[in-house]
Parts: sequence; structure tokens; C-alpha cells
Amino acid sequence: MSLPPGFLDELRNRVSIAQVVGRAVTWDLRKSNQGKGDFWAPCPFHHEKNASFHVDDRKGFYYCFGCQAKGDALTFLQETQNLSFMESVEALAREAGLPMPERDPGAQARDDKRGSLVEVMEKAVRFYRMQLMGSQAAEARAYLDRRGLSEAQRERWEIGFAPDQRQVLFHHLTQSGVKPEAIIEAGLCAKPGDGGAPFDRFRGRIMFPIRDARGRAIAFGGRAMAENARAKYLNSPETPLFDKGRNLFNMGPARAAAGKTGPLIVAEGYMDVIALVGAGFESAVAPLGTAVTEDQLRLIWRLHDEPIIALDGDAAGLRAGLRVANLALPLISAGQSLRFALLPGGQDPDDLIKSGGPGAMKAVIDKAVPMAKLLWEAEIQGHIFDSPERRAALDQRLRALLARITDAHLREHYSEEFRQQRRTLFADKAGPFQPGFRQPYGSGGYGKGKGKAPPGLPLPGTRGSVLAGGNEGADEELREALILAVLFAHPALLVEFDDRLVELDFRRDEHRALQTILLRAAQEEPQPDADTLAARAGTTLSDLRAQPHVSIAPMLRSQAEPDFVRRCLAEDFQILRSRRALRRELAELTADVDRIADETLTYRLGDASARMDRAGRGDLGESATDLGEDRASLSAQLQSMLDSQIWLKKKRRDGPT
Repeated sequence: MSLPPGFLDELRNRVSIAQVVGRAVTWDLRKSNQGKGDFWAPCPFHHEKNASFHVDDRKGFYYCFGCQAKGDALTFLQETQNLSFMESVEALAREAGLPMPERDPGAQARDDKRGSLVEVMEKAVRFYRMQLMGSQAAEARAYLDRRGLSEAQRERWEIGFAPDQRQVLFHHLTQSGVKPEAIIEAGLCAKPGDGGAPFDRFRGRIMFPIRDARGRAIAFGGRAMAENARAKYLNSPETPLFDKGRNLFNMGPARAAAGKTGPLIVAEGYMDVIALVGAGFESAVAPLGTAVTEDQLRLIWRLHDEPIIALDGDAAGLRAGLRVANLALPLISAGQSLRFALLPGGQDPDDLIKSGGPGAMKAVIDKAVPMAKLLWEAEIQGHIFDSPERRAALDQRLRALLARITDAHLREHYSEEFRQQRRTLFADKAGPFQPGFRQPYGSGGYGKGKGKAPPGLPLPGTRGSVLAGGNEGADEELREALILAVLFAHPALLVEFDDRLVELDFRRDEHRALQTILLRAAQEEPQPDADTLAARAGTTLSDLRAQPHVSIAPMLRSQAEPDFVRRCLAEDFQILRSRRALRRELAELTADVDRIADETLTYRLGDASARMDRAGRGDLGESATDLGEDRASLSAQLQSMLDSQIWLKKKRRDGPT
């Protein structure tokens, strides 16, 4: 459902956030200044005694200085009451006496239909629970006894049993007034292709209800009792209620507990989650019969910024962890990643807790390793690096990993981590693999920064070039400043350009700070206006706008046409992207001079020189003025290297190999 412009602002203005939050906390009256709308309390999101949770009633936001929880009244309702965004809007609107906008009749019909299907699912939950008490469930009860599930746990998780009969649930539901079509649509029964009577999907299985974040029964997972069953675990099919790739087992309770009883733990199956919660690890979830999906990852990150993936301590568990890590690699960002806990001896969490108790599980969780460490171990495991070729293959694999990280600053940190690990791995090697040797890597971040030996004197072909001069980035910094100033002046363009803004690796710290403000604003609804953004940026933006080339830019004039501003902005992004791509390739080629002495390098240099010449003719979408002296200098450097064949001279100086 879409909301009309201004509705959320009106809602926030009508309701005091202090009143909303005050129902869940006890204010520290000594620290609070109620007259100024300044409130403090112990945080409701994590256990503490000090009042580190701050609410600014006038500005309408809260922030915890302990766990960094933050948001407005709507966010608070979502986090504390497991409400969706629209549900929190409706709750706040009722409190404010503000009528909700009229809903789309089609959406209302879909919601009504989902509500009726939830009622059918709840009837099935009660039926299966009763069946667990019957004589046909004796073997199922014995199995649960062997697994150590107490009566309290069976009650807590609403565990039931589906008798091994073809239509027992179907007859029960139809006799209670449920239409056959609704039973089939809920995924409880299936209709054969020959047009026969519907039959129960779950037969001869222990039943685990699956509930959404609001606690509504939406699906089932069934564990087969027969050894020769087609599938040991069977989940409900996709229905209007259930998308297994977008839900998690125990999602609602885990969301309420995350950060209070420890980190979020992602286990493999239902029994692992039940064992973890029983041992005190209440914020535990599991995917639903499939490998973790991208949508589930995003769900997990909404529950916790750095969840722990608990892996069975065998080869299959490690492979599963690597699949999750590779899925997460393009999605991670500063403060949003994964840690991995590898359980000992091929055990799963249920096994470990039974054998060693909660303390053993806590010890494993406390030793969880960051994702970078898992990826590094996977790349070196089973490999011997006794030749330059094998070491080069490792470098190639690491560069491929780095290239998949979309956050440029995080990529640099991963690069540094891999570099440190590489130094340790090759610490006992002689020659060029000693720590501190300048590695001839490309610009994916790997090989840059600390640990690199000081560069020698420029080669003859590079003297006077922009790479040797040390100020080659001045023009790029000016263009960065112009891009930022235009986006602050025209925030409506953020929606169109936020993907390019994310990719841009700004050179200056103050530019990166402004980039962060813009990226956060791009995710807000409604989007802040130019004055609001300027207030957030403060003097940093004022200093940037005062720069001469920015202050006179035609895109910032009040009468500038939106299409003109958009075209100019797109061109500036493209120029930076093209220029840096060319500069990176030249850096790679320059580095390759140290180790390649054949026609391959001649070809690569010639190709780069030709493309640089095309850039000069505008083939990359840039005018000659755009690249200016930088392009001329780069082209001259390439041509000089081609003409002089400096690598051959270097070979003669070094003597035969």
C-alpha cells in the first residue's frame, strides 16, 4: 500500500515519540530534562543498568549509545512489537486519531484471503498437536524422548504428528467447515492430476509449525518417521502465505531476543534451533529446507548486523559455510557482515549441547571467525605454494574475491587482511615473497598500502608523467567535489544516481563523509530536501561549495534545467569511471615491467595506448577537454614504453636468467 506525500510527516508530528517509547521503558528522571524533550532510560534492546538510551522528543528519534539502536517511533514499534512497517503505521495512526488512506480494493481482498488461510493453518496446528497424544504417535513420542525434548519444549514449539493416513487432515478440516479449495491453497493437501480426491501432504511425520515474524502459522516442516521415506524433511510448498526463501524458522522470537541474550545464531535445522533456544541462546534461526538465500540474508541482517553462522564440523558444513560467504560477499558493508563458528568433531549444535552443555556451545560461539578468515582458509586449504606459479594462482583467486566486494572502502580492508595473511604464510620464503616486498598487483585494492617497499626512481619513460608526478588526482578531486555539490543541491537525483555514488571511491576523507550522508538519505522515505541535507553536512559542505570551481558551476544555479543537471552529472560520473579504469590498467602494466619480458607486454601496452588514443577522440563518451593533460601524459608514457622497450633494456642490465 502506498501512502500519500506528507502522511508520515503528519503522523510523526502528531505523536510524541517519548509517549510511544515511555510505555516500554522507565525514564531516568535525574538524567532526563523533560522540559526540553530530552529523555534517558536503560535500553530496551539490550540488558544494561545505566541509562544510555536517549530519546529526543522534539526531533523525534532515539539512539542507544550502548548497542547503537536508532530510529523513530515507527522503527521502535517495528523492533519491539515485531510489526511490519505498515502495521506500525496503522498502530500509530490509531493512536494519533489520524485516518489511514483508503486502501486498494484488490489489496484488501488479498489481505482478507491471507487472513482466512492463516485460520486454516491454525486449525491444522491444533489438529496435529492432538494427534501427537494418540496411539499412532507412540513411535514419534519415543523419537522425541530420545532427542531429549521435554514436554515443555514440545508445548513451546507446538510440535505435532501427522498420522500415516491419506485423508485424515482433509476430512477433519472439511467437517469443521473449511472449503477444500482453501485447504489446498494453504498447502496442507494436494489434488492429484487425474482429478481424484485431495490427499494430505504430510503423512507419518513429526510436525513443526513455521510462523512468520508476527507469529502467524504460515507453513509446516515434517520429519519422516519411516527410514525409507522419499525425503527425511518435507516443507510446505509455496503458497500465498509461505515463501521459504523469504522466511526463517523462529524469526519472530529471535528478532525480539537479538542483542539481549547474545548474537543471532543461524543454524541448519529445526532441532538445532530448538536445542539452542533450550540452552539459553534464544536468538537462533534456521533456513527452511534450502540453502540460505539472498532474501534470507537480508532478513538475517535486519535482525542483527553480524550474525554467526553455526556450521556442522565436517566437510559438508564447511562447504555450506563457503556457499553462504560467497553469497554474502557482494552484499557486505561496513558494520554488516557474518561470522562463522565451526563445531568440533562433526557435531551439530544439538549434539554439542547434549554432550558438553551450554558452556561448550558458548565457547564455540565466542571463537567464531570473521568472514575474511573463512575465505582465506578456503583458498589455502589443501594447496602447496612451492612455486611462483602456485603463488600467482593464489593471488589471482584472492583478486577475484576482492572484485566481488562492492563497498570500495571495505574492499581495501579485506585487501589489507589478505595481505597480512599472505605475509604470514610466506614469512619463511626467500626473495620476492618476503614481507614488505612490493607486489605487482592490479588496482583491485590488493597490493596497496602498508607493507609495500618504498618505490624506486621513476623509469625513463615515466619521468614527468602524472603517475610519477604525485598530483595526478587533483582534477579527479575537483570533479568529485562537483558531483557531491550537485547531489546535495538536487537530492531528487539520488534515486537515479545512488548506485553510481556507491561505486565511487572518493579520495578525500571529507568527500567520503559527504558520500555517506547522501547514501543514507537515498534510503529514507520521504527523501530529505536540500536544506535538511545541508544541515546534516554542516561546514564540510559549506567548505566544499566555497571552492571556486564549484561555486561557479552552472548546474548549481537556481535556473538550471533538471535535464541539463542530470546530463552533466551522468557525464561526470562516466568521466571519473573511465579515467580511473585507464589509470588502473596503466598501473598494472607498469608493475608488469618488473616481471614480464616478452611480446605479451608489448601487445598489452600497444592495446592500452590505442584505447587511450580513442579516449582522446571521444570514443569513451568524453571530450578531449575532459581528460586534458592527464590523457596526453598517460598516452605519452605508454608510447615511450613502446618505443624504448624498456623491459628489454632491463633484461640486458640484469643479465641472462
